[in-house]
Amino acid sequence: MDITYLREHQLIIFEAVSGSRAYGTDLPHSDTDLKGVFILPERDFYGLDYVPQVANASNDEVFYELRRFVELLLKNNPTALEILGSPPDCIRYQHPLFAAFRPENFLSRLCRQTFAEYAVAQIRKAKGLNKKINNPEPPARKSVLDFCYVTVGAGAVPVDKWLERTGVGAAQCGLANVPHLTDLYALFVDPDPAGPLGYRGLLRDEATSNDVQLSAVPKGEVPAAYLSFNRNGYSTYCRVYKEYWDWVARRNVERYENTVQHGKNYDAKNMLHVFRLLRTALEIATTGQLHVRRPDREFLLQIRRGTFEYDYLVAEAEALVEQVDAAFATSPLPDAPNPAAATELLRRVRKQFYASAPGSSMG
Repeated sequence: MDITYLREHQLIIFEAVSGSRAYGTDLPHSDTDLKGVFILPERDFYGLDYVPQVANASNDEVFYELRRFVELLLKNNPTALEILGSPPDCIRYQHPLFAAFRPENFLSRLCRQTFAEYAVAQIRKAKGLNKKINNPEPPARKSVLDFCYVTVGAGAVPVDKWLERTGVGAAQCGLANVPHLTDLYALFVDPDPAGPLGYRGLLRDEATSNDVQLSAVPKGEVPAAYLSFNRNGYSTYCRVYKEYWDWVARRNVERYENTVQHGKNYDAKNMLHVFRLLRTALEIATTGQLHVRRPDREFLLQIRRGTFEYDYLVAEAEALVEQVDAAFATSPLPDAPNPAAATELLRRVRKQFYASAPGSSMG
């Protein structure tokens, strides 16, 4: 089943332009996204293969089956609520039965979570991007030895510095566990570079090893020093390094170049949605209404153009989160939508659609 099938069999009961064109934040080059609701043919609905949604290959046209749509509304899912609140000039088609679905019947305090907490997640994402841009990881990956230190008197020096100062090669070294002390090793040195004592060096392979290498130490040998491996530091570095280069591999090149171009080191489109979501949530809490078409278009477009500094926007967003929390704490909205009323509405609309639509029973 695809969108063409839905259209051919007149199964779509609502279709509207969504995204930036619905919000009023579109630019001349903005894509035209479509969202909507359909009803499965009666025969398919009572069969085993329920289809919750249908989308095109690029996922910029998405249609939800009526039951799935109502499920999302009961969760106060922003996408579903925004479909319901589509501006009149964005609506391409509305079946008379769809008029029974109104935003005010579903808005509740759950919007605190679905709108505001998603925005908070986007703030964390923006902070992560800012950190990645300002603290890029060099392509060359650090070695375990970069996190190893050797005792010298009452202090310690990096192992590579110690090897350089003493003129000892890493291959001449052998490590042995120090009982009861985690990640501390006795460091032995074979004075003969030919290695008659059989020490195995500090690592098996500097490029791939994730731990130091131990050696069998002949009885009676005295440690030249002690080596400490900062294992936690190394683990944290490996995680950050992987996250950074994974991000480089999958980042949206166009949006990244825009971020670098405006020089403010934040994803402007992402930050625009932070404020759109938070201001929408505040309006829902204080007025009980959903305004998809944003009255603050120019402010949001200023964000998209990179007019504001990153620190300013983050501070403003965090202050707005506090306002949203306070507003929902005193909001007269119900804690959640009424599932019984939604279920009855769903049943009634589906029954009426099947009774009136000539193609509804097609498989």
